[in-house]
Amino acid sequence: MIWVIIPTFNEEQALPHTLASIFQQQGDYHIIVVDGGSIDQTHDIVRTHAQITWLTAPKGRASQMNVGANYVLTQQNSSNDWLLFLHADTLLPTHALMQLHHLALDKNCLAGGFQHQFSGQDWRLRMISWLNNFRCHRSRIIYGDQALFVRAGLFHHLGGFPLQPMLEDVRLCEQLLVHTTPRLLASSVVTDARKFIQMGIWRSFFRVLMIILHVEYGLPTFRPSFFADVR
Repeated sequence: MIWVIIPTFNEEQALPHTLASIFQQQGDYHIIVVDGGSIDQTHDIVRTHAQITWLTAPKGRASQMNVGANYVLTQQNSSNDWLLFLHADTLLPTHALMQLHHLALDKNCLAGGFQHQFSGQDWRLRMISWLNNFRCHRSRIIYGDQALFVRAGLFHHLGGFPLQPMLEDVRLCEQLLVHTTPRLLASSVVTDARKFIQMGIWRSFFRVLMIILHVEYGLPTFRPSFFADVR
C-alpha cells in the first residue's frame, strides 16, 4: 500500500492538478490530505472525492505530515508500506506509483525520492532544478518537493519529521542516512513555478543556493521570514 500524504494550506489553485496526477495512476494507494487551516476552497475540492481522507493539524508541514503518518498507524498497515509525502503544488510523474510498488519488493530500499523540475520553460528555473538534482545526487538529502517516500516502519522508528518551522525534510533525511541510502529515481516530479515567479526567480535562486550551502557546509539556519508563504 502507498499512503500519499499531502499537507495543504490555501492550495485551491494547485491541488486539483496534483490530485489529477494521482488519480490517473494505477496501484494500491490511499490519499490523506492534512490541512493547516485553509480559508479558501481547499476543503471543498477534497470533499468531492470520497476516496480521500481529510485531516487537520496545526499549520506547518512537519506537524501536518506527522498527523497524516500517525493516521496510517491507526489503519491495518504494514511497516513496509510506503509513506509518500507530496507537496500540494507538485505533480507526480506518469507511473510513479507503479514504480513504488515495484520498489516495495526490494527490501533494501527503505526511502527515496524523485528528480525535480519546475513547470514552464524559463532557463533560470531549469538551472535551479539542475542544481538541486546535482546536490541531491551528491548528498542524498531529498527535499520535500521531490516527493520523499519512506517505509512506514522506519519513519515511525525515527519519530517522524522534527517539529521545526523549516528544513524539516533535511533533518529527516539526515536521520535516514544513518540507516539507509535513499534511492533517487530517474523520473521527475513537476512543481508549479508560480511561487518562484511571484517571489522573483533570482531571489528564489538565492534562497535555494543558501539552503544548499547550509546543508552542505553547515551555514547558520535562516529566519522564518526567509521561508514566508507565497500563494
